[in-house]
Amino acid sequence: MNEQQFKDLKKVSAKSFNDQKALIKKVLAGRNVACQHCGTQIKAVLPDDNSTPGLYCAKGCTNIALDFVL
Repeated sequence: MNEQQFKDLKKVSAKSFNDQKALIKKVLAGRNVACQHCGTQIKAVLPDDNSTPGLYCAKGCTNIALDFVL
């Protein structure tokens, strides 16, 4: 991997991280957000539920696990 490829990878990774962070903020703020892949609504699963906390769509193509500190 040359230096330019590394810079491009770093740029793509930073964009992906920022996009996911924005998505998490929108969903936790109560906004209705559709999955980019299937179009179903993304739902937040909170730590009080009996499953892994995070953001999930109905079909499972959006799957962002979150760590909560209570």
